[in-house]
Amino acid sequence: MTTPSTRQALVQLEAKLREEIAALPFPGISQRAVNQSLSELIDSLTAQHLSDEPIYDQLTRLDAALCQLDLGLYGLCADCEAEIEADRLAEDPTVQRCRACDEHYRHEHRHELRLNH
Repeated sequence: MTTPSTRQALVQLEAKLREEIAALPFPGISQRAVNQSLSELIDSLTAQHLSDEPIYDQLTRLDAALCQLDLGLYGLCADCEAEIEADRLAEDPTVQRCRACDEHYRHEHRHELRLNH
């Protein structure tokens, strides 16, 4: 993915997530979904104790991907810094780990992941 197409995919994902948040049954959050920056929106969800919601995880990964893109680090694994496989990024442009590190992470944190699902 080129940087402009990556940014476009991330911006589209952000718009979709903001629409989903606007539809949540929390008036304070749904109104903020339009006007707040991404980091402010994440803080609002945290303040409302919604950090266990799947959309929270999606927003934080989106924020990380946008920051990495701005820093020129997009597409590098957060653990080993190798390039993340193109098919993984095409499937989910917010993915943070290469396949090997993701498997290792899931294995090491399987108990925590089980508790969250």
